[in-house]
Amino acid sequence: MALGRYQTLRNIYRTVEIQEFSTLLASSRNNSKSITNVPHITLRSISSCMHKDHEGIPWKSGDKTMLRSSTTQEPICYGYMRSVTTQAKASGQARKMGAVKVSMLSPGIIYEPYAPREKIPFWKRYFTRNGWKRIKEELTSELKSAYAIAKLRKAGYVKQKFYTEAVSIYKEINTQMANGGKVTLRKSVTEHMYSALKNEIKQRESVWPTVYWELIEPIVKVRTLRARLIGVDRNDLSKVFIQLTLEFLSKQKFEAYDGKGAVVSGDKNKEVLVRDIWVFEKSLFHPGAYWRLCGRIKV
Repeated sequence: MALGRYQTLRNIYRTVEIQEFSTLLASSRNNSKSITNVPHITLRSISSCMHKDHEGIPWKSGDKTMLRSSTTQEPICYGYMRSVTTQAKASGQARKMGAVKVSMLSPGIIYEPYAPREKIPFWKRYFTRNGWKRIKEELTSELKSAYAIAKLRKAGYVKQKFYTEAVSIYKEINTQMANGGKVTLRKSVTEHMYSALKNEIKQRESVWPTVYWELIEPIVKVRTLRARLIGVDRNDLSKVFIQLTLEFLSKQKFEAYDGKGAVVSGDKNKEVLVRDIWVFEKSLFHPGAYWRLCGRIKV
């Protein structure tokens, strides 16, 4: 009886949510044109061994300065998409010279970061107010992910192909972290992550000058935990970034050495089961856009 009641309420809720999304989507197009400033884990992967919060840095490309947009994140609801509007300001001298190239880079945030939720008993889930609130939140999250994936599929997304690419990026970033390859990381990560990983390599090398890292393939498991859209233009809903949160479960080998070459941590002859949660990002409106790592979730 309780299950039947749950199914009925779930169907009603989905109908209401879809109607609400359609209304919000339609109304967003009529908004003012003015822009508002708006398991068993014994070791983590190399890229996560000194994981900490990160800040962005300005980039330079040749002789053209690429100014990162001065961004104030203020959510504008488009149903299941968050909008981040930006204003990029150049100095007066640069404007006179006309030599400044302003580029829209990564939004620089993880929208609604994934967080594992504690399981609750059946009776508490279906017969208490907090339980029904939890159900509503989970259904809303599922709908957001489904909407984002549906939009991504229109751009040619194929899950298995993406997983293969994601594992390749995962392996490449960890390998470069172990080898201290700061320059080669540039293409695989966003601006914020590049700054963070450079700092992590520097900190790791001050403690462990040399490390050995190996990924045992094939990887044990890859799965998608969450999908989200971030809009960057309130007047054009096609200008969005998508973020996919993936869980990697893999076997790895790790060993660290001091300045004299003596082993100080790990054992490269032992396989260790490692769980990582990474967030990948891609623009759906820039020609030639590709997947990059934009963040990691602590586990």
